[in-house]
Amino acid sequence: MSQTEPGDGPGGPQDRLTPVLRPVRAGNGFEEALEQILQIVRLGLVPDGERLPSERELAERLGISRVTLREVLKVLQDQGLVESRRGRYGGTFVLPRADGGGEDELRRRVEKVDIEDVLRFREVLEAGAAELCATHDLTGPPAARLREALSRTQDAPLAEYRRLDTLLHLTLAELCGSPSLTAQYAAVRATVNDLLDCIPLLVRNLEHSQRQHEALVEAVLDGDADGAREMMRQHCAGTAALLRGFLA
Repeated sequence: MSQTEPGDGPGGPQDRLTPVLRPVRAGNGFEEALEQILQIVRLGLVPDGERLPSERELAERLGISRVTLREVLKVLQDQGLVESRRGRYGGTFVLPRADGGGEDELRRRVEKVDIEDVLRFREVLEAGAAELCATHDLTGPPAARLREALSRTQDAPLAEYRRLDTLLHLTLAELCGSPSLTAQYAAVRATVNDLLDCIPLLVRNLEHSQRQHEALVEAVLDGDADGAREMMRQHCAGTAALLRGFLA
């Protein structure tokens, strides 16, 4: 007779989590897994003080490695949302959420923002700009400018990363050749940055974003319009997953 963890079976955590837990896409596994588990915690699908499903269970249902899952859980621990307990009755437990000033301030900053609208508009503009750039056969000074913007993000200290990341994206928008698109992107990026300021900088996400930046710039300079558009779409989707997870 097999043993089950508390809450397993009909009506237990696994049933409650079915609407949220699903296999993540390969391109943004860390970000999408973090988004889903944040949703579980913030929606109260696992109540305060109760245990999340085991690492094995979560990794299998999300379609990620145990290593990636542990990195996700470490972020949640650092944010004070869960704690890890050892021993026979150990696991990862949901902690009560504090109602401190930081949480109140975060809510005040985003309560009037239609996050989904901002994220959709941002993706359309960014993907379009990347595709247009790739059709322009960038060489000489424009190509050098794009490579320089990328280079500045590669060794940026954490405190400077978002500013330099913004400059890279603005450079792509400017090089696409549409002043109207560039102006619209600058406006929506300002709102995106306000949202990003409400969530923590995650080293794993920044490393992943940087790899996407490199692939994106390579596709643009190679004239691969479809590849540039798809890489930018994936890049925007990763950021969107984090913002939805922390703020939605």
